[in-house]
Amino acid sequence: MREKVEKVLDEIRPALQADGGDVELVGVENGIVSVRLTGACGGCPMSTITLKQGIERHLKERLPEVQTVQAVN
Repeated sequence: MREKVEKVLDEIRPALQADGGDVELVGVENGIVSVRLTGACGGCPMSTITLKQGIERHLKERLPEVQTVQAVN
């Protein structure tokens, strides 16, 4: 499962990197994906929207077994 999530995150990364940020996969357990937003994304006031409407939505579309995505520090 971790490899599948990493592949989908690789599709999202260019958009995040274009704005000076990135996403790092921390873990996957029981359908919960933990990520760390880095660079400009880490301190951005829009990071919650990026996380839920961008990263989570994309992961759920590609991997139905993903239930939620959460940010960790």
